Amino acid sequence: MLSRSALRTTSRFSVKRQTLALAAARQSTWAHVQQGPPDAILGITEAFKKDSFDQKINLGVGAYRDDKGKPYVLPSVRAAEKAIVDKNLDKEYAGITGVPAFTAAAAELAYGESSAPLLENRIAISQTISGTGALRLGAAFLERFLPSKEIYLPSPSWANHAAVFKDAGMTPKQYKYYNKETISLDFDGLVSDLESIPQGSAVLLHACAHNPTGVDPTPEQWRKLSEIFKARKLFPFFDMAYQGFASGDIAKDAYAVRYFVEQGHQVALCQSFAKNMGLYGERVGAFSLVTESPEEKARVDSQLKILIRPIYSNPPIHGARIAAEILTNSALKAQWLQEVKDMADRMISMRHLLKKHLEELGSKKDWSHVTSQIGMFCYTGLSGEQVDRLAKEFSVYGTRDGRISISGITSGNVKRLAEAIHEVSK
Repeated sequence: MLSRSALRTTSRFSVKRQTLALAAARQSTWAHVQQGPPDAILGITEAFKKDSFDQKINLGVGAYRDDKGKPYVLPSVRAAEKAIVDKNLDKEYAGITGVPAFTAAAAELAYGESSAPLLENRIAISQTISGTGALRLGAAFLERFLPSKEIYLPSPSWANHAAVFKDAGMTPKQYKYYNKETISLDFDGLVSDLESIPQGSAVLLHACAHNPTGVDPTPEQWRKLSEIFKARKLFPFFDMAYQGFASGDIAKDAYAVRYFVEQGHQVALCQSFAKNMGLYGERVGAFSLVTESPEEKARVDSQLKILIRPIYSNPPIHGARIAAEILTNSALKAQWLQEVKDMADRMISMRHLLKKHLEELGSKKDWSHVTSQIGMFCYTGLSGEQVDRLAKEFSVYGTRDGRISISGITSGNVKRLAEAIHEVSK
């Protein structure tokens, strides 16, 4: 028979075992899930919000702002939205590939109304959840049907590109694109890398306003790249998030896509209407593939539907209806084309003002890249340490790679911004 002391010890062990068992039983199913790293852009936004300085500047935002630094809804969008509401339309599901009026108009906007594949019914196109959704659908299609599972991205590229393709089962790799020393396109390195990429590989190309550098090939360089793609049998996968928004000219911004198509390339194309129509939260985009024949288009279209169906079944209708209303109404389209040019012109003028103020301050650095780059973003050439100083000493917030969002610059803050950049770059 056990003593009282032994019984007490046994009892304590029993309670401990029961406690451990209960703790194990209560442990969350997700206890093993690790904390993910914070989003770099969101971190900038949070730091900006916490800053109490009334003249702080946020140059991390990836959305257009007007000259007062406020979100901007295009008047053409307001008018289109009112017209849609007045039509008293139903809220039935769109088809798997979206609102037909939108996809037809999106294809014409991108490829041009005289495009041979468009006129010959050889473009398979699906409405997507903005540009990111277009990339994800395109990545899934490549993973399923392109023999090579590698896709080559410019270095650097939009931060989400690699994640999108990797999650779809593709293997993202890099090719040379940007020269940090010259703050310009490394065209020789780009050509050299493309000429050594395995034949049949997919290559992602920014159609215009390269994100994050703002550095684009010239038309002559695009023509050279087309020749290399043909010789190496590379597959061109275009991401066009800024048509019209980059230069103010929709045809100029679509030059690379249209030229490649004219040269017989069967391109893939991702479109976004977030920037050029300000439809950020409406998530309006499109993914398209140029095919060989209407019969091939029908087969590709069927496979796009198969990919879409288990993901989100069909896309939202409201934003697509707004875009379609603008693109199919001649008066609204003319108004929109002027508005998108006005947005592009504002950003171009901010580039010139920033460069002008830096030069007037006596900066010894060459700031010509500020005006030679294009689109919403500018690679300033500032180091991570200099960006840190901008935030700490001047309440100016940007990413540590030196990228700034031009849309965050206004006529009211551009001089102070130039003074801050001049101070940290002496």
